[in-house]
Amino acid sequence: MSTNRISKDGLDGGLIVSVQAPHGSPCHATEVMTAMAAASLANGAAAVRLDSPEHVAAVRRRCPQALIIGLWKRFHVESPVVITPRYADLAAIWSAGADVVALDATDRPRPEGESLGAMVTRAKAELGATLMADIDTMANAERAATLGCDWVGTTLYGYTQSTAHQRPPGLELLRPLRERLSIPVLCEGGIASPQQARQALALGATAVVVGTAITGIDQQVSRYSQAMAAYRGAAAGTG
Repeated sequence: MSTNRISKDGLDGGLIVSVQAPHGSPCHATEVMTAMAAASLANGAAAVRLDSPEHVAAVRRRCPQALIIGLWKRFHVESPVVITPRYADLAAIWSAGADVVALDATDRPRPEGESLGAMVTRAKAELGATLMADIDTMANAERAATLGCDWVGTTLYGYTQSTAHQRPPGLELLRPLRERLSIPVLCEGGIASPQQARQALALGATAVVVGTAITGIDQQVSRYSQAMAAYRGAAAGTG
């Protein structure tokens, strides 16, 4: 896979749309994900972020010039790491046509005893892959950069035991990340409005990843439905 489109200059100030849906949702169908990705790109998205080799390959076929960040969510009983946890998952995403592979770069134990360092080293040596480190803390971001990851994103801020007391988006990480790292810094996770996306850019994000607020129809409809049901219940109780 050629990575000549991938540069910090080309990414600056861009919107990356995370086009994903829960397993079991009708929206998880490949044709739906592909259509959402195409619509995102047609309306100004600089890139899309996709889960699974199937979705990456389908979007690559439909949108051959798209900048694709791919990942593979894989669940293992013995590990809390879900985002591209093993080298085999990374290689599959790269082979499917991703320009960048996102992977969990926290310090949590990976399945089958693999280490982040070994995965990064092998991905660079055998694939020449461009890697996005999904991190939760400043320390893990610096470690990922030292290991050789090319981008870093605040994806897991608020979603690990170390950051469970925090709520995304990880806006407070952005300035320190830009000051200490020389690689692109993406703000991802919890961005709920265009205003928050602008704030992330103002705080130093190279680009902003938005998912649920744009493509999360399951979560968004559920949120509205629950709020309105609660109102109806309260109104009935006061009647």
